[in-house]
Amino acid sequence: MRASDLLKPRPEGLYCPPGDFFIDPVRSVGRALITHGHSDHARSGHRSVLATRQTLDIMGLRYGEDFAGTTQAAILGETVDINGVSVTFHPAGHVLGSAQIAVEYQGMRIVASGDYKRQKDATCLPFEPVPCDVFITEATFGLPVFRHPPDTEEIARVLKSAAQFPERSHLIGAYALGKAQRVMRLLRDAGYDPPVYIHGALAKLSEYYQSQGVDLGRLEPATVGSGGKADFTGAIVVGPPAAFADRWARRFPDPISCFASGWMRIRQRAKQGGVELPLIISDHGDWDELIATIKETGAGEIWVTHGREEALVRWCELEGIAARPLHLVGYEDEGD
Repeated sequence: MRASDLLKPRPEGLYCPPGDFFIDPVRSVGRALITHGHSDHARSGHRSVLATRQTLDIMGLRYGEDFAGTTQAAILGETVDINGVSVTFHPAGHVLGSAQIAVEYQGMRIVASGDYKRQKDATCLPFEPVPCDVFITEATFGLPVFRHPPDTEEIARVLKSAAQFPERSHLIGAYALGKAQRVMRLLRDAGYDPPVYIHGALAKLSEYYQSQGVDLGRLEPATVGSGGKADFTGAIVVGPPAAFADRWARRFPDPISCFASGWMRIRQRAKQGGVELPLIISDHGDWDELIATIKETGAGEIWVTHGREEALVRWCELEGIAARPLHLVGYEDEGD
């Protein structure tokens, strides 16, 4: 059968006609398969949701326990039959609980990767290449300019700055799901033992990570209602990027503004955001990793979605690999 008969773009999202389900739909649908818990991929209001147990838990924390009519937990590597279509979930290495979804029917296998990264990350399972006929890849950083440095080197820059300026606090902007916990764990792995102060928006998800065996060390609240500036002298504080624009950020002593994101590779973007110490730490693959992953899957056809689609499609064409952009809408950079 043709790949386009097994999965096809629709306004609601990527649809499987023989299975009658959607992958990461952007609108409410009858049956949704969800790759991970970021809000641009995991929305509430579906009649039924199939995802990993951790993704279901994260959706419950973010949207409330009644986020879907019914839910089913997918076990990594185990096949689920949906109207004759075989579906398996495989680690994506993006955030806790993230998965690629392999869809197989009448000898055709398509892998929808969702978002993924290839750098080692102690807060989630590593990406697992899955052989397939068609591989659907993201292209968030799908340009040759994007080559992510080792995250350990970026964290070392924070700790060096903290040692040089012990009278100042360091505020690290990091997305609430995945990036924040990764930054905390990187600090611990680098030998940083003092409490890490966190914005209240990170508390529930960080507690959940801890409950899943991800050791983030001692975390203390850095909320507006507690403590004075002197309490945060020399502290490292982690919070969602949006919080750094409000009065919450003004309570810290002479703070050094940091932001953990793959976009910090673009100096002008860091400058415009008032970021004093940009940290190039991304939860998405860079150009080299995207290319390596495409090769590892052995796919004869590549579909490219949400990101710099044209460059990656062109690279595939030059390599003799059939490729096309999907032009799916509704996916942003929350997990970046």
